[in-house]
Order: sequence, then C-alpha cells, then structure tokens
Amino acid sequence: MKTEELTAKILNENPNMDRYQLAIAIAKRTDELLNGATSKLNVAKNVKAADLAMMEMAEGLVVLKGFVDIEK
Repeated sequence: MKTEELTAKILNENPNMDRYQLAIAIAKRTDELLNGATSKLNVAKNVKAADLAMMEMAEGLVVLKGFVDIEK
C-alpha cells in the first residue's frame, strides 16, 4: 500500500488526530523499532522502519494514545 493510502486510512480511523500528530506518532514508533522493538507484522527485513510503523498503525496493531480533541 502506498504511503498516501496508509496515511489516509490511519487518519480516517482516528478522527481527532491531524497529520502533524500522526507524524509524531510514526516517529515515536520508528524509534522503538530501530531500538529493538519487535514488529507486530510479518514482513520482509528490507522494509524501512517508518514504513513498517505506518503499516502497523494502519492495521490497528499499534494503539495511538495521547491525542485528544481540544474544544475551542
């Protein structure tokens, strides 16, 4: 799946998250993967950590928490 499709799927499933918060969440999960966390997907070893993080989020395997809708 393309990056744009993954991004759209994640944002549709998390309506109170914007693309900047998504970028932060991807960066955090990427850091975890690069520091030895085990992936929740069975994919080839040559997949980049950031792509793997997005795939995990799109499949709902990684819980995105800490993002709340702030009333204005």
